[in-house]
Amino acid sequence: MIFRQFVDDDLGCASYLIGDESEGVAVVVDPAYAIEQYLEEADHRGVELAHVLETRTHADHLSGHGRLALEHGCTVHLHPAAEPEYPHEPLADGAAIEFGSICIRTIHTPGHRPEHCCFAVIDRSRGDAPWLVLTGDSLFVGDAARPDLAVEAREGAEGLFRSLRRLTELPDGVEVYPGHVAGSLCGTGMSTKASSTIGFERRFNNALLHGEEEFVDRATDGAQLRPPNMEQIVKLNRGPFVGGPEPFERITAGTGATILDVRKADDFAAGHVHAAINVPVSGNSFATRAAFVLSPDERLVLHASTRDEAERAARGLRSVALLELAGYLLDPPAEERLSPIEVDELDELLAAGQVDLIDVREKDERDGGYIAGSRHIPFRLLRACADTINGDKPIVTICESGMRASIAASVLAANGIEARPVLHGGVGAWEAQGGHTVEFRRCGT
Repeated sequence: MIFRQFVDDDLGCASYLIGDESEGVAVVVDPAYAIEQYLEEADHRGVELAHVLETRTHADHLSGHGRLALEHGCTVHLHPAAEPEYPHEPLADGAAIEFGSICIRTIHTPGHRPEHCCFAVIDRSRGDAPWLVLTGDSLFVGDAARPDLAVEAREGAEGLFRSLRRLTELPDGVEVYPGHVAGSLCGTGMSTKASSTIGFERRFNNALLHGEEEFVDRATDGAQLRPPNMEQIVKLNRGPFVGGPEPFERITAGTGATILDVRKADDFAAGHVHAAINVPVSGNSFATRAAFVLSPDERLVLHASTRDEAERAARGLRSVALLELAGYLLDPPAEERLSPIEVDELDELLAAGQVDLIDVREKDERDGGYIAGSRHIPFRLLRACADTINGDKPIVTICESGMRASIAASVLAANGIEARPVLHGGVGAWEAQGGHTVEFRRCGT
């Protein structure tokens, strides 16, 4: 049996190729839009991709099932509760796909979404018991899925509890390969490990250690960030097949498009195109952060340092359904600049009342400690409210490391507001240098 896990470190998504060398056939489970990785592996192994299995309709990334079907003739398999608008073979609980010595058995596991399925993989050359289970967006390593993206949260949590208990009926030695790893928005307690076993998770996964009532209460307690572009991504993944990307070439001007500068924050500050927005592709969660500040139908031109950097950014943007890519720039004129500040400059500027400070982190981060007098606007919301911000004083943006501060400052500058990001450090560095922070406290605590 051929088994290969592919992990998108930027999105925290995992996909899989399963094949039988003697039969020359393989399937892909939960494919990314960038299908070249599966084609290369199949060619290397001497197998032909014949089937695509989807554990659910993805809400966080654009699926590659359309490309595999249109370009390579693959049959797509999905539970009918997804109500897809494309040709597919419906999966029912207990249904099996068999080729060579491989049997992939469907386990319907609703909760995260009504159509969600897991796949128990049997290699009959080794035995008749499952060797591993692909758990999609249900059971993670160290955590469980969120229940609030497709149905009412409590209804989803109740269904997820029953589905997880069904998975724990599998033998202890069955290996667990999830559809998400650490870095995804779909779970907060995931391990950095990419796999586990049913026995280990049954003993140590906190989501499996409680009765139904407590599980449901915990699963529905507090709001989590929804994946950006979620509605658009679900629409595309449920609708007619999405084919390959349009050509992406170097151009000389970005007239009429939003300029997305994907270079490092220091390079952006040193000089950039007028009204460009900076989301460095070298940073963590590039695609997610870009999708938080850009619209799905927005026409984009990328400003990159190299062709490879531009193409890497384009792959990330397509993964979150930002498909309107008009081309890329490598050396346009530097029309504007930012003036970053260091953490140790901030105290003097604030004491003199020379700047206004905006904390662009998320609420849970800010609640742990924030600089007195700062305003709180998460970076992902700034573009929508930039025209309401008073720009009488220069704005300083701060986060934890500088990455989101640069995004925020670029958004404000694109709206004509003087903004200065703290690029090398953030609130934690401020505290480490003796700066005072205020911790959020609820009434009565």
